[in-house]
Amino acid sequence: MRHTHLYINCRRKSLLPVIALLACGTAVAQSPTYKVGRAPTAEELRVWDNLVGPDGKELPVGKGTAQEGAVIFAAKCAMCHGQDGVGNWPYARLVGGAGTLNSPKPIKTPASNMPYATTIFDFIQRAMPAWPMPRNLTADNVYALTAFILAKSGIIKDTDVMDKSSLVEVQMPNRHGFYPDPPPSTPDKDGFWTPQWGQAKPEAKPAAKPAAN
Repeated sequence: MRHTHLYINCRRKSLLPVIALLACGTAVAQSPTYKVGRAPTAEELRVWDNLVGPDGKELPVGKGTAQEGAVIFAAKCAMCHGQDGVGNWPYARLVGGAGTLNSPKPIKTPASNMPYATTIFDFIQRAMPAWPMPRNLTADNVYALTAFILAKSGIIKDTDVMDKSSLVEVQMPNRHGFYPDPPPSTPDKDGFWTPQWGQAKPEAKPAAKPAAN
């Protein structure tokens, strides 16, 4: 009989945290609203809803060169990423590194680890400069910074103009080093987008020359 009472007491103690959590959930669900804040405006949503994909369809109007980007980088980026983007631990290195991912000492940079140049633009536009600095870069600024990083990695020239048309034509050094490439157009029979690891790797295409002014 004593063992039965002990078992019941233990069961009760183990259920107490669960009951408390359920009670808290019910209380939150029934909490009153205080009508604080407001719905975001279309312009405020646009600032955050600015993802740029590999095909560059979402790229904004604007343009910039590496020469222009060097001035912006020195003022807003070098304090974290080092002079000329060589890195400043723990902040990322942004230049060089092409062809090192399959080496004993891989260097992860845009040149080695990004198949599309538009990814550089996308990341800068959405996340840079990092808090607490104000995120006040214009489209021209972002194009110029993207051009600066590409030029410092030897992918384009300092005078090449990056804009909505030319940026998507840039061939990154490791463009065809990722699988699947191209990605599958339809899911497999189970409804999953399974990487096609067994497919043949496409031949690398020669780097396209971006349009220059």
